[in-house]
Parts: sequence; structure tokens; C-alpha cells
Amino acid sequence: RERMFVSRDETPAFYELLKARGFEEALLLSTCDRVEVHALHSEPASAIGVLRDLLGGRVGLNGVDERLYGLSDRAAMRQLFAIASSLDSLVVGEPQVLGQLKESHRRAAASGMMGRGLERRLQSAYTAAKRVRSETRIGERPVSIASAAVEVAREIHGDLGRVRGLLVGAGEAGELIAARLLNHGLQDLAILHNRPRLAQSVAERLEASLVGPDDRDQALAAADILILSVGAGRHAVVHDEMKAALKVRRRRPVFLVDAGVPPDADPAIDRLGDVFVYNLDDLERIALSGRAGREDEAGAAWAIVEEMLAVFSGADAQRDATPAVTALRASFEAVRQEVLAGKGGDDASEATRRLVNRLLHDPSETLRLLAEHDPNGVAGAEDLLQRLFRLRAGENHEP
Repeated sequence: RERMFVSRDETPAFYELLKARGFEEALLLSTCDRVEVHALHSEPASAIGVLRDLLGGRVGLNGVDERLYGLSDRAAMRQLFAIASSLDSLVVGEPQVLGQLKESHRRAAASGMMGRGLERRLQSAYTAAKRVRSETRIGERPVSIASAAVEVAREIHGDLGRVRGLLVGAGEAGELIAARLLNHGLQDLAILHNRPRLAQSVAERLEASLVGPDDRDQALAAADILILSVGAGRHAVVHDEMKAALKVRRRRPVFLVDAGVPPDADPAIDRLGDVFVYNLDDLERIALSGRAGREDEAGAAWAIVEEMLAVFSGADAQRDATPAVTALRASFEAVRQEVLAGKGGDDASEATRRLVNRLLHDPSETLRLLAEHDPNGVAGAEDLLQRLFRLRAGENHEP
């Protein structure tokens, strides 16, 4: 995932690659925790294959198909709505991803990749997100987790204005907690990551400083609050280096937030007496103690997403049908004009009879050919006619 990350500077070139391969409307959402391309294409399966090749070829990963997945039609729309509503997030309900989506929207527009179709979908996703925020309490959950981190930090260190923080990694949860600590007076924050582009991106958003790999030991020793947010499946900080940092610190306490999924902290660190280790579950228990029904909030949020999906799908279907209805109206009008020009002396009854015959000629001929060549399909066509013109089977309106 980290190797697939597309930085802000690389985004225009990535869009040019998409244009060269036939994409006219696309949005790249590239963050520390996800790399997604939302696009409109007449052949979804082919488009997904092209995107797999682009992303896989970009990083040269073996077995890249195992790391990528493609969605189309309603499933793709559900994913977009879920992202905007903060339901597809490491910490459900955190608002950061919506801001990232809007920023990606602006970049796509600047690169000429936004059309009416994708714009409609994004605006519908934003509407769904607004409803989720206003009609449920799901947005309280991430703030509470981050607030719990602030509470624990104050219990350990007191005034945060004299406290230094170090964020190792660039995960959404870690960034959210770091931002909350900064908002509550954290004196200083540094970012340490082995991917310079990711580190720079996070540092810009948080207005934090960068720490290079050569300064890792010094940064660990200086950190009063250590936030681990890598989630790479291996320990981001191990027991021995934490023990060495404590020695330099002369046993001054460290508040360690393990925001990695899977965990980033070496379990042995918990045995060090001056390190207070809290993971996301620990913070959630503090934040949600005595509060019930959070599952109901997520369920209510998903219900809103499904409702908004249905609204969008219905409106989209109506838009798709409009050109056909317009063409039908134009065709009928052309026939009417021909009938009027044909025999000016006809009375109204004869003129309207000829008009009806002309209008029914092409559909009748098509039904006859369908019955001759596709007997199974004619029943479906007849059913469609009955629904289009609100007919009842067996009715005969002949005089």
C-alpha cells in the first residue's frame, strides 16, 4: 500500500496516464491508508484491469492482484458513499477522510478529470455524509477516542504545553490523535516514517517537523508522547530501543499510543515500568465507558447510505431514460407532421386514425419479427409495452 502511494506532486502525471488509456472522468484518492481510483467508464471490467496494471506496474509488486480489488456499479457507489460518510475508515466516524476526499476532488477538477457524471456522484456522496453527521452520533466516536488520548496524556504529563510528541508512521488513526493533541496544546510534534513522501504529506497537514532515520534514537528519547501508526504487521518500536530511550530520559515517563492495526508496539515494552501503553481499544473503553448503542449509530448511518444510494440510482435511471423519451417524442411529432401534410381534406376522425396506424407500424413490425426469431423474448417485450403505456392484458380499445 505504501509503495502504491501517489503523492500530490505525482498526481497530475498519474491523471495523464489515465487520460492516455481512455479515462475521461476519474478521481484518485491516495492517502496513508488507501489508494483508490473512482472512475466512470463504459466498460468497467476493462477499466479495472487497466487500473490494476497501472498500479501494479507502478510499484513492481509481485502478486499485486492480491492487494487490489475492483468494484463497479452500485457496489462502487456504496464504497464512495461509505468513504464520504467516514464508515470505511480505520476509526469509524472520523472526519479526516472526508476532507481528503474533497481535496482529491479539487485536484481531479484541476487536472480536467471531473465530468458531470462523477461530479453528480460526489455531490450525492457529500449529501449522504452530511445526513450521517446531522442525523446520527457516529461522529462523536473518533473525537472521543482522540479526546481519551488527551485525557490520558494530561494524567501522565500534566500541562501539554511542555510535552513533545513523536508520530511514527502515517496511519489515519495516529494522525487523528496527533492532531487532537496539538489542538489541546502539545508543544511540539515530529514525524518519523521510512517513506519520505508519506512523512512529508503528514507533516504538511499537521505543521509538524520531520525526523530522518539517522535521528531515530534521539527522537525516541525526546518523545514524551509516542504515537505508533504503521500497521505493517511488524513492530515499529522494539523493547531494547525503548529501554535505551528511557535510560537517556532518566526514567521520565512515556505515554505510548499504539494506533496500529495490527499492533505496532513490541508487547515486551509493556513490561517497562515508565512506559504507559494504550491501544485503540483501551482508548475506546475510556471514551465509551457507560455509553451504549454505538452499534446502532453505525447501523443508522449505513441505513442513510443505502437510502441515498436508492435516491441516486433512481434519479440516474431517470436521466438515462430522458434521451430515449425525447427521441420518441420527436419521432411521434415527425409522424404527426407527415399525416397533417399528407391529406389536408381528411376529417379529424380519419386523420387521427391514420396517425395511430403510422405510430403503431414500427412497433408492430418489430414485435412480429421478435415473435418470429425470438419467441421467448416477445413476452418480455409485451410486458414492457403494458408497463410503458399502462395497459391491461386483454383490454381492447377498438371501437
